[in-house]
Amino acid sequence: MKPAPFDYAAPETIEETLALLGEYGADAKLLAGGQSLMPLLNMRLARPSVLIDLNRVSALDYVKVSDGEVRIGALTRQRAAERSPVVAKHLPLMTDALRWVGHAQIRNRGTIGGSLAHADPSAELPAVAAALGATFVVAGQGGMRLLLPEEFFVGYLTTAIAPAEVLTEIRFPKMAADAGCAFVEVARRHGDFAIAAVGCLVALDGAGSARRVALSLVGLSNAPIRLAPAEKLLAGTDLSEKAIDAAVAEVAKLEALEDAHVSGAYRKRLAGVLLGRAVRQAAERARGGAAGSATPGRKQ
Repeated sequence: MKPAPFDYAAPETIEETLALLGEYGADAKLLAGGQSLMPLLNMRLARPSVLIDLNRVSALDYVKVSDGEVRIGALTRQRAAERSPVVAKHLPLMTDALRWVGHAQIRNRGTIGGSLAHADPSAELPAVAAALGATFVVAGQGGMRLLLPEEFFVGYLTTAIAPAEVLTEIRFPKMAADAGCAFVEVARRHGDFAIAAVGCLVALDGAGSARRVALSLVGLSNAPIRLAPAEKLLAGTDLSEKAIDAAVAEVAKLEALEDAHVSGAYRKRLAGVLLGRAVRQAAERARGGAAGSATPGRKQ
C-alpha cells in the first residue's frame, strides 16, 4: 500500500519545528529515522495531515558529556551511538543493547530519540533508559519538561509527549568505575524484536558486595519494567546464587503478555533465566573493574 496524502515540512531549527507542531498539533507526525513510522504510513495505520521531517535539525544530533551526564540528542543515529567512544566509556549498557537492535542497516537510519519516542514494548533502548534512570528532555512552545522513565513511558506505543511537543535530548548518568553491566535478549530471529530482554547494572562496594543493582525488563509488558523488588533483594549481598535465585523468583510474580508466538508463562520463565544471566555477567564485569568494556552480545 501507499500512504494517504499528506503535506511535507522540513524545518531546520527546533524553533521552526515547535511552530509547526503548534500549528498542526495531533494532525502532524515527526519523521526521524522513519524505521517505524514509514510502515505505519504505508499501511495507513497513521494518516497525518503533515509530515514534519526532523533530519535537517542538526542541533538534535550530538553525543556529549556535561555535568556528570552523557547527553544524547534525539536525532543521533543508533549506529553513531553504538560506535561512540563516549558511549562505550560511560554508557556501556547502551553499547551492549544497540548491538541487538535490528540490523546494521536499520541502525544506520534509526535514531535514539525515535526509538524511545516510538515506545515499542519489546524495543531495547527503553530498557536501557529504565535501568540507568535516564531523563527525557521534552520541548514545547511553553518551555521544557524533564521526565523520568516511569513518567515518560505511558503504555503501548504511548509516551507523555504532548502533540505540540518534541523529544530533544536524553540524559544518562555516567556509569561509575566500580560498576558492571549486561544486556541479554532472546528473539525469534536475528534482528527481530525481543521476546524478552533484561538490562542490568551492578555497582560494588569495597568489600565486593552489591552497593547498587538496577534491573529493567522489556517484552513482558506494554512499557519497560524496573524490577525494584529484585533490586532490593540483591543490594547488599555478594550476589551469590541464592540471592540471584531469590531475585529471579520475583519475575514469576509479574503479569506477562502473550501473543501468537509465546505464552505469558513462557515469557516469564524466559525473562527469569535472562535476569539471572544478566546479573552474573554484570557482576563479573564489575569485579573486573571494566565498566566500559562491554563485550558484544550474541543473538539467540
